[in-house]
Amino acid sequence: MKTMPMKKLSLTVQYPDPSLQTALTRPLLRRWVRAALLAPAELTLRFVDAEEGRALNREYRGKDYATNVLTFTYPGETESEPTRADIVLCGEVLVREAAEQNKPLPAHAAHLVVHGVLHAQGYDHEDEPDAAEMEALEIDMLAALGWPNPYLPDD
Repeated sequence: MKTMPMKKLSLTVQYPDPSLQTALTRPLLRRWVRAALLAPAELTLRFVDAEEGRALNREYRGKDYATNVLTFTYPGETESEPTRADIVLCGEVLVREAAEQNKPLPAHAAHLVVHGVLHAQGYDHEDEPDAAEMEALEIDMLAALGWPNPYLPDD
């Protein structure tokens, strides 16, 4: 079996809220990021509380609520530069959504990390064809990690 070379990754993880540090360890997060990585990248995953998540969503998206994941991409001067992005995950929203969807926290977190990493690499879901492409990638990447399709209805 031929293995694919690993993409170069520089990953910083910030846990201002230490409650998630035990459940969502750096090795798990790195594994999930790598599963979605299509090119070299320099990424920061930052877990924030609902207050900070709401402020960021309001300032950058004009939406006055805390959302589960926000991705801030920083374009390089050339196409050969690694992808650079901050991926902000709101811990309170993440925990609440996992409970509402009857999913283990790591399964939901893996989905949002993969989702954020794909956004960092230029994928979006603004129209139906783009959404379908991004969802298909997420489903395949999560399956490779052993997680079920996150878009199937709750049991």
